[in-house]
Amino acid sequence: MSTPHPVDLDLKQARAHPAVRAIVIPPCPESLLRLQQIVAGPEVDLQALGQLAASDVAMAAALMRVANSPLHGLAQPVQTVGMALTVLGLRPSVELLSAFITRHALNVRSPLLDHFWESSQRRAIACEHIGRQLYSLDPGLGYSFGLFCHVGIPVLVKAVRGYSSTVTEALARKDRTFTQTENANHQTDHAVVGAIVARTWHLPAAVAQAVWLHHDFACLADERFDPTVRHLVAMGALADYLVTHHENLPPTREWQLHGEACMEHLHVTQDELDHWIDALYPAFEAVVF
Repeated sequence: MSTPHPVDLDLKQARAHPAVRAIVIPPCPESLLRLQQIVAGPEVDLQALGQLAASDVAMAAALMRVANSPLHGLAQPVQTVGMALTVLGLRPSVELLSAFITRHALNVRSPLLDHFWESSQRRAIACEHIGRQLYSLDPGLGYSFGLFCHVGIPVLVKAVRGYSSTVTEALARKDRTFTQTENANHQTDHAVVGAIVARTWHLPAAVAQAVWLHHDFACLADERFDPTVRHLVAMGALADYLVTHHENLPPTREWQLHGEACMEHLHVTQDELDHWIDALYPAFEAVVF
């Protein structure tokens, strides 16, 4: 019998807290389970992947929109899911399907979330890109972390009365962090809830732990945590900087306080960040939902 990962023990304890117990954590969607099964084998069943993508009209349309975007510069637009999968490639197709399924499983109508999923996918793209530049990490880890980093927010918007107002307050306050405001108002925060969602949806333990820690930059120097987890946390801060720059937003307070430490942790220079802003522009622009 395998020993539970430390984050699973921590999440079990967090799940027992009355404030968290009252939150409904959505089950892993059947389509995401099927996608995970398709890609888990030694060789991906491309026919099964195409059938899954074509099983939902909106999902198929999303794949085809990205394949037909200027990012790929096709002379003739693709007209079938199979052609879209060929143009996009295996990993980008799987990632796009994961993002689509996640968004629609956690679909919550709120002005607060108008651009949430576009930013989440851009963060995922940025984390994957940074990981490719700096480390021989599984690219999927970076993408999954970036996509799920703030996934606790839509869950809390749906489940907790007054949470939307808390987000507005947390963004405005200068005297405490975002998660401190969440905990003051609701006795939990989106990082904890996001980590629970990540494990409930069968994401790797390192991704869940990084989601939990993504606002806790003291972890960068804490050797109790696996290096992969610490790299992901630092990558998340750099990815947020790249996304906010692309979306013409000012740097966050968190970046102003911890950005330099994250860059030092990853041995990244400002010149490299500026280069990534340009390199990621086409992929960021191609994000559609």
